[in-house]
Amino acid sequence: MSTSARKPNYTLPIIVMFFLFAMISFVTGFQNPFGVILKAQLGLSNFQSQLGAAANFIAYAIMGIPAGMLLQKRGYKFSAISAVLVGLLGVAIMFASSYLDGNNAIFTVYIIGALVAGFSMCMLNTVVNPMLNTLGGGGNKGNQLIQFGGTCNSLAATICPIFVGILIGNVSQETSLIDARPALYVAGGIFLLAFVVLGLAKLPEPILEEQKAKKAAGVVEEQPSVAGALGFRHFVLGALGIFLYIGLEIGVPQIANVYMTAPTMEQAQATVDAYNADLAKLAAVDPVAAQVVDELVDYQGNVEAAESANPIEEAFEKASEAIADPAAVGMAEAASEIDSACTDCEKETCTKSCETPCDKGCTAAAANADNLPADVVAAKAIVDGSVPAGLGMGAAVAGALCGMYWFMMLIGRLIGGVVGGKVSSRAMLTFVSTAALVLLLLGIFCDTATTVSVPGFSNAGGSLSFEMVPAPVNILFFVLCGLCTSVMWGGIFNLAVEGLGKYTAAGSGFFMVMVCGGGIILPLQASMADSFGYLASYWVLVACAAYLLFYALVGSKVSKRAE
Repeated sequence: MSTSARKPNYTLPIIVMFFLFAMISFVTGFQNPFGVILKAQLGLSNFQSQLGAAANFIAYAIMGIPAGMLLQKRGYKFSAISAVLVGLLGVAIMFASSYLDGNNAIFTVYIIGALVAGFSMCMLNTVVNPMLNTLGGGGNKGNQLIQFGGTCNSLAATICPIFVGILIGNVSQETSLIDARPALYVAGGIFLLAFVVLGLAKLPEPILEEQKAKKAAGVVEEQPSVAGALGFRHFVLGALGIFLYIGLEIGVPQIANVYMTAPTMEQAQATVDAYNADLAKLAAVDPVAAQVVDELVDYQGNVEAAESANPIEEAFEKASEAIADPAAVGMAEAASEIDSACTDCEKETCTKSCETPCDKGCTAAAANADNLPADVVAAKAIVDGSVPAGLGMGAAVAGALCGMYWFMMLIGRLIGGVVGGKVSSRAMLTFVSTAALVLLLLGIFCDTATTVSVPGFSNAGGSLSFEMVPAPVNILFFVLCGLCTSVMWGGIFNLAVEGLGKYTAAGSGFFMVMVCGGGIILPLQASMADSFGYLASYWVLVACAAYLLFYALVGSKVSKRAE
């Protein structure tokens, strides 16, 4: 009787790897709509709103090399489980930030969560590609699994902005991270499921087995270093290309989402007018009450300062009680309490301005210049010209358009897979870099008033519906850039490792570190948006695309090969 070794069934681990492949883009994609939420909730600038995404990518610079070392030392299973646990921790920290009070606490904890989640994404990127190849047995089957994983990655990237956009609805002062908790529930649930399945599954460990065999045979090999790979000019230029490419890939949809959801000048003016009208109505009914309301707003916006000044706190409380029951204390006494609470405006310690040079009573508008409701602060900044106006679109519509960008990347990858065997990496990178330049320039110079109808989600009337919605043509040009960015990574990588020989593996690890470009280019573009306007910020991405075209035509030429 003959027996044959039973081939292990890796179906469940493969499915989990597909989910993890999707989680890489899903959790990374959080930072786009979450930035919009935090901007509305905390009154952030465009630069500040992108710091979550920046932290997510800066994590690659910190974790890139350690993740590769962990994989080499402990193998696939341990590395994958570690990545899942770190990701679960990152999601939990972001979730915890939604329970906090105080702008600084919310923002700081959220950024920490985004950084920790970035560590996980880097570790997963280091694991999932080679693990899928191993589970497929290498060769064509392994490559096929990687392509399916890439498809899951693109689908998740498409779904994320749409899903969170639907949860947010229309961005307003009431918008907060609480609205996005369901997305965090989904992420946490998948991480927990992956942890359980990976813990129970038996995975092949070719790296550990090879090391064990060499150790038993007494073979000692010197590991090629990153320094050796950096000795190749075309590799160094290619690494810079990856750095800029990541900034280009995420910068297009990230800033577009902020641009679309930011209020127009008309909307901002209407918000300011409505707020001023409310104050005027209150002042007409009860001038002292209007003054007290503004003092209380200022007090709530500076809790720490108020707590350190008990007399002021007590005066506000007494004044509030007086307004609630004027018969008990009297309006005159309430006004007197407010006046006595204000410190002398001539003293350096006074943080409030006075109505007249000789009056200690603080004016409502001046006292609360920096502590208005977040939407009013944002609107005033737009009206004053210190912050650029946006397109005033709903978050669901903007999320759908951003999702279309990632869907274009999915289509581009499918097309790239078909023509990749017939077209050289240099020719492909040249074509898509040129096309990206053209699309970016069209997006910058096209009239934003020109719109076309596209399928999307609308919150008009307070209920969510799927319908044809108007979209600016220039945004659609940015969306089409997804077709170009979809195949850039593969083209740059293939050209950069050409002729590296034994240094290829070390060079691949260094590429993972250079993903941190997303954490540098994106904040730079956001800062440009704050200073010069949203569309002007896309010149940063034009420069990135121009460099990639240079690399395809000139920089990728191999000057030497490894022996």
